[in-house]
Amino acid sequence: MDKNKKKEPLIHITKRKEISRSREWAIRLGSILIALIVCAIITTLTTHLNPLSVYASMWEGSFGSERKMWALSKELSILLMVSVALAPSFKMKFWNLGGEGQVLAGVLATSACMITLGGKIDNAPLILMSLVTALIAGAVWAFIPAFFRAKWNTNETLFTLMMNYVATQIVAYFIIRWESPKGSGKVGIINSNTEAGWLPYVAGKQYLLVVLVAIVVTILMYIYLKYSKQGYELSVVGESENTARYVGINVGKVIMRTLIVTGLVCGLTGFLLVAATDHTITTTLAGGRGFLGVMVAWLAHFNPIGMVLSGLLIVFMSRGASEISTAFGLNRSFGDIITGIILFFVIGSEFFINYKVHFRKSGKEAADA
Repeated sequence: MDKNKKKEPLIHITKRKEISRSREWAIRLGSILIALIVCAIITTLTTHLNPLSVYASMWEGSFGSERKMWALSKELSILLMVSVALAPSFKMKFWNLGGEGQVLAGVLATSACMITLGGKIDNAPLILMSLVTALIAGAVWAFIPAFFRAKWNTNETLFTLMMNYVATQIVAYFIIRWESPKGSGKVGIINSNTEAGWLPYVAGKQYLLVVLVAIVVTILMYIYLKYSKQGYELSVVGESENTARYVGINVGKVIMRTLIVTGLVCGLTGFLLVAATDHTITTTLAGGRGFLGVMVAWLAHFNPIGMVLSGLLIVFMSRGASEISTAFGLNRSFGDIITGIILFFVIGSEFFINYKVHFRKSGKEAADA
């Protein structure tokens, strides 16, 4: 035996050069199937419940009635808009963790208009003013870290993350200023008697307008990223800033412009949360969507159309977890465990889409080869 011969490892991993779309989806669907089997085993061992009944309950929580389907649509629409807003930033490799604060900026601007101007001007100009103010607030909140990144190369991850906390504290301050009744620490429903600044229902459905806006924004963002000059430029900046500069792209300008687009959509989301769905202001109104949107965007490879599916999976799992707790009297943590396992397998499937695992051949197989 040659002592200098290096022993081949049992397993080695190589990056895939390409993979067909059908094989890619087969891997994803396979990962979900394996996750369901694992969850079924855990459910049986820990709760002695029929796993099929648990899965049926999860389906019931999202699609069991018209009301539940509209609630699912609303949650999906809001999450989708945040995800779509963050997509240009992350595609440019600007690690924007400030979606939460940018949405809250829109929430605060909308609430300020509705509280201070409600009943003083007509509803149509009030809604228009709230919308414009929310868009500006979201854009400004996203522009600040973009400006510092473009001019002085600051760390955008920490900067945007800190901006979330600043936005939360500013909102908390104004909640105390506007609290109703005094001493409650809450604003309550804004303009509950007059509904000043509230968006009208479409076809008698409270959330239909939100769904329609989300669809339009998603399509426009897809066109912006795939077919516009600005979308091409931010893709080049994401691949290599040096290459972008070499071909004459103003990197700083692209960074600031892209974050303004992100902020505009986040501000619009904040406007919809106040004027169309919740009609109030709280420090938690964004509901963690600024961080959840990152996962949704990443799972879809920053494709706005693909985010519809990844967002639907996240919302479906969240609502299903709540339904499990209610239907079977289980702790909410059990539903979260099921959600976590399924998401773990879905995210893990991306590894097998991008990489190929090779096993060492036996001596006989190697000789035959």
